[in-house]
Amino acid sequence: MARLFGTDGVRGLANVDITADLALQLAVSAAHVLGREAREAGRRPKAVVGRDPRASGEFLGAAVVAGLASAGVDVHNVGVLPTPAVAFLTSDMDAHFGVMLSASHNAMPDNGIKFFASGGHKLPDAVEDEIAAGLGGEWERPTGAQVGRVHQNRAGQARYVAHLLDALPNRLDGLCVVIDGAHGAASSVSPEVFRLAGADVIEIGTEPDGLNINDGYGSTHLDHLKQAVTSRGAHLGIAHDGDADRCLAVDADGNEVDGDQIMGILAVALKERGALAGNTLVATVMSNLGLLQAMEREGITVKQTAVGDRYVLEEMRRSGHTLGGEQSGHVILAEHGTTGDGVLTGLMLAARMAETGRTIADLGTVMTRMPQVLVNVKGVDKARVDSDEGVQAAVATESALLDGKGRVLLRKSGTEPVVRVMVEAVTAEDAQAVAERLVAVVKDRLTL
Repeated sequence: MARLFGTDGVRGLANVDITADLALQLAVSAAHVLGREAREAGRRPKAVVGRDPRASGEFLGAAVVAGLASAGVDVHNVGVLPTPAVAFLTSDMDAHFGVMLSASHNAMPDNGIKFFASGGHKLPDAVEDEIAAGLGGEWERPTGAQVGRVHQNRAGQARYVAHLLDALPNRLDGLCVVIDGAHGAASSVSPEVFRLAGADVIEIGTEPDGLNINDGYGSTHLDHLKQAVTSRGAHLGIAHDGDADRCLAVDADGNEVDGDQIMGILAVALKERGALAGNTLVATVMSNLGLLQAMEREGITVKQTAVGDRYVLEEMRRSGHTLGGEQSGHVILAEHGTTGDGVLTGLMLAARMAETGRTIADLGTVMTRMPQVLVNVKGVDKARVDSDEGVQAAVATESALLDGKGRVLLRKSGTEPVVRVMVEAVTAEDAQAVAERLVAVVKDRLTL
């Protein structure tokens, strides 16, 4: 039986997979599991609830709030805010847990529900499974004064903005930055904090209407940002996804700066300040081989984890490292946050530019990206990708042909019904050829 929780909470088509009934049941079960310690200590559990601006978040958020309050949890509803803001506020407000409603970079019809433990940390698999196991169970319903109270908390954005500004090592005066908010959760926060930090800000993708989140804008659609940066003569472009837990950048010439380059830039900056714990960067197996080579030259160790920012976070917490992330732009700066924070990442990039007087393109030369091809194969049984003998034989053959001058990675997505085929090689042509051969095998062997 498939797990209800994926790599980033429970996600699917809103009002079909993610229904109001499921949202309410998840909230009730989470109240029992995540509020247990508070109740055992004789305290009323407290939760922070936020969402991105997609329309379905309105009724799903109402269901979550109702479920929590009905189970005796006091709810602080902070409204539309980025995922990292909800994580921060869970810690800052001394809440017992937090809930975020978002489908991140997915299209508007989807939505999702993810939980944070006390301190704003993501939940271990075992705790998520306990919440899933409690769905629909019998429980004693509080009455009278024991039911939870609901507070509409509108001070959350100001607290989060103050936190971001406090994290900055220097101001951004003299920089012109284009912010693409993906018509998502950072549409208000990101431009505000960049302006307060001293930057001249140009906004695109910052007019959410509940239906346009990630629609042609944001970190998965960079064309508008590239055009805005080059046409307006900006120094830097910053693109968020729907819930703003990731950040990609664009240089003054409209070239993309991906998550690996961002991590490389920030790793060097933190090492110079003596703030890179163990001189170590935590990244996933999807990070470009060029990043590993660059960090070795800079005297920085790279620890690699499974794909998913939760696994990066787990390694960082286990080993006490201060910087980690993914090629997709999830970057965790542990000194200032407990999860990927696209707004904070963008601020730190801009701060490095202002501090050094160097362009983002120049800073990005810290690494040379090896040609990489990533293909999402749909309509296949992703569960068998690691066990099918034909697929694994093809991977072994192609890896041998690359002879250590590239690599192959096949994995099932944790949030979508696809198999991801990633190939790196000395030339883009070689990478493309290997990827096409592997895609053909995956389709032949794993077709539903």
